[in-house]
Amino acid sequence: MSQALQEDARDGSAVLAEPTAPVRPSWTVDLSLATLAVFMAFMTPIQILLPLQLEHIDPQHKSGALSVVTGLGALVAVLANPIAGALSDRTTSRFGRRRPWILGGALAGAAGLALTASQHTVAGVAVGWCLGQAGLNAMLAGVSTPIADRVPLAQRAQVSGWTGIMQSFGLVLGALITSLLVTGVWSGYGTLAVLTVVLALPFVLRQDEPALPPALRPAFDVRAFARSFWVSPRQHPDFGWAWLTRFLINLGNALGTLYLFFFLSDAVRYGDPGTGVLILTVVYTLFAALTAIPVGRLSDRVGRRKSFVVLCSLIMAAAALLLALLHTWPAALAAAAVLGAGYGVYLAVDQALVTQVLPEARDRAKDLGVINIANSGPQVLAPAVAAPVIAHLGGYTGLYLAMALVTVLGGVLVRRVRGVA
Repeated sequence: MSQALQEDARDGSAVLAEPTAPVRPSWTVDLSLATLAVFMAFMTPIQILLPLQLEHIDPQHKSGALSVVTGLGALVAVLANPIAGALSDRTTSRFGRRRPWILGGALAGAAGLALTASQHTVAGVAVGWCLGQAGLNAMLAGVSTPIADRVPLAQRAQVSGWTGIMQSFGLVLGALITSLLVTGVWSGYGTLAVLTVVLALPFVLRQDEPALPPALRPAFDVRAFARSFWVSPRQHPDFGWAWLTRFLINLGNALGTLYLFFFLSDAVRYGDPGTGVLILTVVYTLFAALTAIPVGRLSDRVGRRKSFVVLCSLIMAAAALLLALLHTWPAALAAAAVLGAGYGVYLAVDQALVTQVLPEARDRAKDLGVINIANSGPQVLAPAVAAPVIAHLGGYTGLYLAMALVTVLGGVLVRRVRGVA
């Protein structure tokens, strides 16, 4: 650790103070790699490996088995992320508060992936996947918070853009690895497990972090610890509105992407819907990358966040209207580009906005864990919303009109955040 960080760590000023020193490009690269590892390990099993594995274990009930396994994993994620974040906030390791959880979470997540790969029953797969989710969410708590800890406001949206596009890039890279570079479920899980740890190491080993002095760690009380996970929207209205905005926009995005395979198969009549989904995902990710960094820089330069969130909601709603009204392959390609461009704006700006409404500096990781429920929650709710809409309220046209409505509502409500421009 550098002498300046050592001096700041002794008096605690660097731990809880608002950051002012710009971070180096290498810092952003290393954090982005660790973020890539998390989302590649999250998304690739859900999209590819778990369905293949469960189809082999129980071909007649594969859909129900996948719902059970991913639902239990989502429940673990909702609990593990804020709990790991809260424990991270209290960590007094000389290596800092976040890096031990990034490395420990990566190792636990890799162990969970390896355990999942070796299972031959639905129950065994569920246990392994839940262990993987617990570890990966501990890692996510570690990689989500350094932006709030270390990045000044004038640089925050740009850095958030780089880490944000890793979410989509992780899915694409994981799909390419498991489709082209390795074959078989075991090799897919094994490759992801190794990459999760390897990609976490640059940030863990190369980036210094001030330690939390033991004097600043509050005394542990079980009841107070449990109560701390409720962040009152009355006492912290900006936090509440930011949470709701994130939930709605992520719900809209989940509605737009969840049923793409069936949309291409049933409505567009695309010959190979699996390949079609991969093509659309690549287009979506490319356009998200094209907008996230420039918009992040612009947001930092003008010092505004909410207007960009409104813009992203309108762009994403336009993509939803394309899908609702035109059930053709060219329209799907155009919608993927528009949706990606809108979500890229969101990835850059929303994370920066959220870091500006956290109630307490000492609870940053815990509060970001609570915020992250607005990411995982829509993945659980979207199927429950989409299925009856498709069946009874207009099919895919009704689904994508609902997506447009939910997304625009998120953009409208962000204006209720008062403490951020």
